[in-house]
Amino acid sequence: MANLSDTIVAAATPPGAGGIGVVRISGEMTEAIAAKLLGELPAPRVAAYRIFTNEAGQKLDAGLALYFPAPASFTGESVLELHGHGGPMVIESLIEAAVAVGARRAEPGEYSQRAFLNNKLDLAQAEAIADLINAGTSQAARAALRSLSGAFSSAVNDLAEMLVRLRIHVEAAIDFPEEEIDFLSDRVLLQRLDECDTAFALLREQAKQGRVLRDGFQVVIVGKPNAGKSSLMNRLSGEETAIVTEFAGTTRDILREQIDIDGLAVELVDTAGLRANPDRIEAEGIRRARKALEAADAVLWIKDATQLDDDGIDETIPAGATLTIVYNKTDLCETPPVATTGALLISAKTGEGLDDLRTELRRLAGYESQGEGAFTARKRHLEALDRASEHFSVGRSALLASRAGEILAEELRQSHAALGEITGAMSSDDLLGRIFSEFCIGK
Repeated sequence: MANLSDTIVAAATPPGAGGIGVVRISGEMTEAIAAKLLGELPAPRVAAYRIFTNEAGQKLDAGLALYFPAPASFTGESVLELHGHGGPMVIESLIEAAVAVGARRAEPGEYSQRAFLNNKLDLAQAEAIADLINAGTSQAARAALRSLSGAFSSAVNDLAEMLVRLRIHVEAAIDFPEEEIDFLSDRVLLQRLDECDTAFALLREQAKQGRVLRDGFQVVIVGKPNAGKSSLMNRLSGEETAIVTEFAGTTRDILREQIDIDGLAVELVDTAGLRANPDRIEAEGIRRARKALEAADAVLWIKDATQLDDDGIDETIPAGATLTIVYNKTDLCETPPVATTGALLISAKTGEGLDDLRTELRRLAGYESQGEGAFTARKRHLEALDRASEHFSVGRSALLASRAGEILAEELRQSHAALGEITGAMSSDDLLGRIFSEFCIGK
């Protein structure tokens, strides 16, 4: 971790030219640096027009200066923002001027890291800043904003508080075994265990949907050559991304396209047709297709509806893969085909059945639009929740099976610790370093 006693400076606006560029300074020397670059310290929280100069008094730019004294700022430290013209050289000259009088260049995510360490926001909220910046759909942006506002953290903290109350009850029973009341058989304890179990199930489901909102849902399209995989991808994306011909084996490489299904970001992956005895180049495309299957959230196996006698599925589809059979080219069938249970009938050419396919993709993703109730979550959040839930389940089973209060108490402690990793109540410096390294320099 960087030296947090340093005063840091960085551009808070994206690289490149723009109408306005913002340089942000944060730390103990902010006031002294402001006096040198502006000639005086601006009034707190008031936008003031100032001339920006370097240490030698040379004019660099002119614009608005905003001063936020500690602790009433984003980082919890004194912060100065210089809003000038957005040319790269102008921004760099302001940063160099701040460095010359005592600041150092900020590392990625260091502003948000300081906000976390100064208790301005918790770890999940800090991560939500990056999620909001990188949101790929309007629904994802709204969900990230809710996480930034504390919706996810509040749900985690409520569950953590339930665990704390349980731990108090159980540890009291262990510490005072001579009491006539059998606390471990108390109806209140059993009721609280059931409430925690329900709360874990609900939060894990919400977090899974939050992960889909943040990371999107990867769908790999596979099938035999000339089944219409590329036509389907083009139809869903609305772009002529993939080359479509009547010749089998046209697609030789992996093609990717992002689409938005009612706020759900879906990455479509078009692959080479799977068949025996391909040529050398096509064989490499098939190898890549099978590799893509390993990372897929869902697999669409595309079949030619005019050849229903071919019911084979490639044996290399990963075990446990979420597989949906889709019969394409229904527009070429003289009579409506009869598909297997759970399969979909579509025509990539006419668009028939695509609304049903979009609905199925939403279902496969476990995605339900929660409106203003949705929040984003990350893979590490899901892993921490899974570990917390597992510890809770082990302890609950130990109590119900053999009234092992000591085991329940220890498992509740570990469950509580796992939940604490989400908000940063319990985390290591290494974990913090990995998280904040994902941020841009000026956040």
